[in-house]
Order: sequence, then C-alpha cells, then structure tokens
Amino acid sequence: MDNYEAMFILKPDLSEEDRKTLFNQLGEVVAKFNGKVSQASIWSEKKKLFFPLKRYLEGLYYLINFNAAPQALAEIRHAYGLNENILRVLITKLES
Repeated sequence: MDNYEAMFILKPDLSEEDRKTLFNQLGEVVAKFNGKVSQASIWSEKKKLFFPLKRYLEGLYYLINFNAAPQALAEIRHAYGLNENILRVLITKLES
C-alpha cells in the first residue's frame, strides 16, 4: 500500500448538507477499493480560481490523505471523475 494525497476543487455553491454527503462519498470511494483515509479536511473555502472551471470562478478546496494499492488508483480516479460536484482532482503519491 502506498500513501497518496488527493486535492479536490469542488463546486462552491453546495449546501452544508450536500458538502457533508460529498465528503463522505469521497472517503467511501477510497474504502471501496480497499484503501484507508488517514486525514481529510477542507483546505480552503471559496478560493478564487485563475480560470473558469465548468463556468465556476470560485472553488472549495478539499484535501484527503489516504493509502491504497497502486492498482486501485485508476479505479479511484475514474470514480471521482464521475462525480459532477468535483470540478478537478489531483492525486499525488507521497514519499514514505
């Protein structure tokens, strides 16, 4: 299992309830592919974007640290790509 960090830019106009649901879904995707979330938190609220993403000029930044098998990473990326509330995601491998 390798350690990863995922940075998400999410739609800024989500209600508080929708945010909580989305945050749970992000962690559940990792768990579905036998990974484990070690840390998850909001990195920045409504930060202005340098260029529009799907017609949004602001985004909510959310950060997750998790460990998972390298083979599961493609499936995790694909699952995140299907979520319409995610404007952009970047997953990087952390050094041990």
